[in-house]
Parts: sequence; structure tokens; C-alpha cells
Amino acid sequence: MTSVDVSADLRELKATLASVEAVLDLPALRRELSELEAAAADPGLWDDPDHAQKLTSRLSSIQAELKKLTSLHGRMDDVEVLFELADAENDPSAAAEAGAELASIRKAVDELEVRTLLSGEYDERDCVVTVRSGAGGADACDFAEQLMRMYLRWSEPHGFGTEVYDVSYAEEAGIRSATFAVKGPYAYGHLSVEQGTHRVVRISKYDNQGRRQTGFAAVEVVPALEQTDEIDEIPEDEIRVDVYRSSGPGGQGVNTTDSAVRLTHLPTGIVVSCQNERSQLQNKATAMAVLKAKLLQRTRDEERAKVDELRGSATASWGDQMRSYVEHPYQMVKDLRTGFETADVKGVYDGNIDGFLEAGIRWRKSSEKNADQLGS
Repeated sequence: MTSVDVSADLRELKATLASVEAVLDLPALRRELSELEAAAADPGLWDDPDHAQKLTSRLSSIQAELKKLTSLHGRMDDVEVLFELADAENDPSAAAEAGAELASIRKAVDELEVRTLLSGEYDERDCVVTVRSGAGGADACDFAEQLMRMYLRWSEPHGFGTEVYDVSYAEEAGIRSATFAVKGPYAYGHLSVEQGTHRVVRISKYDNQGRRQTGFAAVEVVPALEQTDEIDEIPEDEIRVDVYRSSGPGGQGVNTTDSAVRLTHLPTGIVVSCQNERSQLQNKATAMAVLKAKLLQRTRDEERAKVDELRGSATASWGDQMRSYVEHPYQMVKDLRTGFETADVKGVYDGNIDGFLEAGIRWRKSSEKNADQLGS
């Protein structure tokens, strides 16, 4: 890479970073940081654990954001010096090292730029993800389990915490459904673009004739409920509560008490289960929180559908039939909305889905902008 190319690349990256900082409003962030630090020093902070947890989480998020921005400025200055030294000493290995660092910086700036596109009402929140197997028998159930693993593996290196609430295992292989939380800043904003129908095409491991099989799985993503959300208490006569014994693969009991809880919201048919705690009361409380989150999302979707109907737009169906994972006769994962694709199927199943998330977020923002223009 020539010095001219490097200079142009760095100017472009610095300009992008400056626009990101303008959107983030650094002076406002620093003021909020000062206020949160003062509040965190209050001896009575933990008298209200829920408030304290929310405050310290926001404080950590802002500190990490500002630290990342400061680090990127320093790295840009350093990489420019590295290229100059490599050029002066005509050292190919040093130039390659500097090139790798520049690529890493570009990736970090791109991620920050995508974050500025996450401006939805619930984008900053934790989220609850539900994966369900669809048509395709054992292959669909196996695929659903692969998707669950994919999201859990994606979460770990990004610093998101996860908690599995419920897994319903299939008889032959895989899962019928699973519900889990992903916790961290903008978890919902990132993963909400994964909502929809996912399709796999591969040689079936469960067909003794080795035929090609197509399987489907549905992914649902809802924002986690917060105390400030306006949602009425659900009348007891609208909920059916079933308790059962928690179990693992093959029906093997993981405890000896009927602690798992299944809630059915009778008016809507929404079913939520939780079995990750040994206490039936804790499982019921968690299941109720997830049910309320799904009802809130349902209300939001209905309101959006009414607006879309008035606009004459079909944007409410953007998440359906959204990605294909082809393992035979060739290797390809392709997003049918954005056109983003990769031949690294194994890498995708291992959680390398940032490219799909970024493309999905940009595509959604563009679609919303077009819809607003049509409606105006």
C-alpha cells in the first residue's frame, strides 16, 4: 500500500469518525458521564437495586464508548507512523503489520458508524430471542439448534451476557424451540434484524438415503421489558399456567420437582416457558416478564402495521424469508433482503455474523427512510 493510499484511507476514516462523534454528541455524553459518576458515588444508591443496576450499566456503557473513541484516535496516529517507518526502512513485514492494523481500525470505525443507525425506541435495550424449528423434520430441529448456538457464540466476543430461559428438545435431534436473553447495550438494535424465517439446504444427516433436505426455522426478537414501559397488568383469567418437570435432551430429568413453568396468554395464543431456575416462582416471574415483552412488541407491530397500511407500504413484512444457508450442492449463506453473502458457512454457524447484521441495519434504515419519504 503506497503512502498516498494510506493518507487517503486515514483521511476517510478520520472523517467518518468525526461524523460518528457528531451524531453521538460527545459534549452531551461527557455531561451525562459526569452526572452518572456523581450519582454512582451516592452512598444510598443501592437502596434501589433496580435503579442502581440501570445507572451503573449506563455508566459503564458511556465509559466504554468514550474509551473506544479515544483509543481509535490514538491508533490512527500510531498506524500512520508505522506506515512511515515501514516505507522508510523498506520493510515488507512491518508494512503488512501496519496494513492489518489499518484494516482492524476500519472495522472498528464501521461498527461505530452502524451504531449511529440504531436510533429506534428500543434499540439500546437487552433483547429476548426465540428460535423455533419449522418444516423439515429432524433437519429443521437440528438447524434451529445451530441458530441458537450461532447467536450465543456471536454474543460472547461482543461482551453481551446471555441467559437461556427455556429449551424444548426434539425427539430425534436438535430443538423444537428455545428462548434466551442477550444482555448488553444495543443488543436489541443489533439482533432485531435477524427476525424472520431462516432456511437451510443440505444433505440430510437423518435420511438413510442421503438425500438433500430443506429445513426452516423462525427467529423472533423482542426488546426486554423495563419498568418504565406502559403495559397493563395481565388479568389472571387471561393466563393459563402449566407446571412441569424440567428436562434435558432425551427427556432426562435435570431436577426432581415440577419447577418449569409454561404461560399461555389465552386472548393471543402466545406461549412462554421458563425452566432455567429451580424455583417455580422465579421461573414464573421470568416467564411473565418475557410474556409482557412479547405483548408490548405485538402492540408495537400492530401500530406499525396500521401506519404501513395508511402509507400503502409493505415494510411490515421485511423480516420474512430473510436468509438461506446452503450447504449443498455449494457453500453459501445469503441474506435475501440485502444481498450480503459469504461462502464461510461454518464461520457463520460459529457466530461470525457481523457482516449480515451491519448490512441488515443499513438496509432497514434505508427502507425506513424510503417509507417516510413515500408517506410524506
